[in-house]
Amino acid sequence: MNQIVIIGAGPTGLTLAMLLAKRGINVKLIEASNSFRRIFRGEALMPSGLKAISQMGLSDVVQNIPHRCFDAWEFYIENRPIFRVDEPMELGGQPCMLISQPAFLETVLEKANECEQFEFIQGTAVRDLLWQDDRVSGVKLSDGREIAADLVIGADGRNSIVRQQANLALTQAAQSFDILWFKLPTSPDFTENIFYSILRDRDGFGVFQSSEGNLQVGWSLDRDHPIEWQKIDWAEKLASASPDWLATHFRQQKDFIERPLLLSIVVGRCPQWHVPGLLLLGDAAHPMSPIRAQGINMALRDAIVATNHLVPLLQQQPNLAAIDAVLPQIQAEREPEIIQIQRLQAAEVSQGELMKNNPLLRYAVSFLAPLIGSIIKKSWLDRQLQLRQGVTCVDLKVKQ
Repeated sequence: MNQIVIIGAGPTGLTLAMLLAKRGINVKLIEASNSFRRIFRGEALMPSGLKAISQMGLSDVVQNIPHRCFDAWEFYIENRPIFRVDEPMELGGQPCMLISQPAFLETVLEKANECEQFEFIQGTAVRDLLWQDDRVSGVKLSDGREIAADLVIGADGRNSIVRQQANLALTQAAQSFDILWFKLPTSPDFTENIFYSILRDRDGFGVFQSSEGNLQVGWSLDRDHPIEWQKIDWAEKLASASPDWLATHFRQQKDFIERPLLLSIVVGRCPQWHVPGLLLLGDAAHPMSPIRAQGINMALRDAIVATNHLVPLLQQQPNLAAIDAVLPQIQAEREPEIIQIQRLQAAEVSQGELMKNNPLLRYAVSFLAPLIGSIIKKSWLDRQLQLRQGVTCVDLKVKQ
C-alpha cells in the first residue's frame, strides 16, 4: 500500500489527511507545533469554504464548535456611512461564517484518528527531504527519524520549509501593506455581527466580532508611510479614526486592548507546485492576501481536488511514475482559480490605496454618498461573487 506523508496540520494538510485515510490510503501527518492554538488563525468561511466542508462531511463539526455568522458588511469613509450589504448576499445563499480554527482542527483530527491508516506525528519539525534517483522519497525529522513516502505533500504554510528544501521558487506579488491585529472585549451594544470597513484620512481598518465573541481589529500598515506602531496609544488612535459610537467603545476598553500582532503579508504563487515525489498545496504553493479571508477557503478546495486525483490512483497500487504524472494535473486544475482570486484581492487593495492616497476622492465619496452610494455598492458586490463562491467548480467526487 502506498504511503503519503503530509507536512503541516493546518486546514489543507489535516482535511486532506482525513479524506485520504477515510478512503483507505496510508497517511502520516507531521506537524511541528505542539498545539493548534496560535495567536492568529484565519477563521472566516465564505460559501465556497462552507460547501467544501459540507462535501467533506464536516458540517456537524462546524455546528458543534464556536461559530458565528456575519449579519452584514458596512463601509465608512471620513466617518460617514457609504453603504451596507446584508448577509447572505446571494438569494437563498449562505452567510459568511466565522469559526474557531483551532477547535475545527482539533475536531477534524479526532475524525482522522478514527482511521487505522492515519498516524499523527506532532511537535516534530521536518529538517530535510530525502531523495532517491532525483525523486523525493521521504522526509528527515528534527529528531533524526527518517520516514519513507511514495509522495510527500507540503502543506506547511506561506513560509514552507518543504518548498525551500525542494528549491521550488515563489514569485511574490507586490504588496504595500502589513496588518496589525488587535483583540479587545465586545459590548452588548454590538447586537449584530457586522464587518465594519473604516477609512479616515490615511488610516484604514476593519473590525468585527470573532467566533468566540471578542472584537478583532485589523489595522492596515502602509509600508510607504511607516510609523512607530509600538509606541502608539492604540485606543486613542483607533478612536480618532472611528465613528463616534465606535470611538466611545475603544476609549472605554483602553486597558483591555491586547498588544497588537504584526502580520507580514506575503502574497504569491509558485510557478511550479511539484517535483517528482512532492506536491505543494495551500499557502505553501500560493500564499493568499488576507482580503476576504481566502486562505482557508482555497486551502479546503485544494484538499478536495488533490483527493479527487490521488485516491483513484493510490487505491490501485500505481507505480511512482504514475503518481508523479498526476501532480501537474492537480496544479493545472487549481491554478486558474488561484490566479483569479489573487487578482480580485489585488483589485480590492488597489481601490483602498486609491482612496488612501487621494484626499479629494475620499471627501467627494463621503459627501456624495447619499447620491452615489448605490453605485459604489453595486461595484463592490460585482467583485464579491467570485471571492465568495470561487471561480471554478470544485466537487468531491471520490466516495468514502
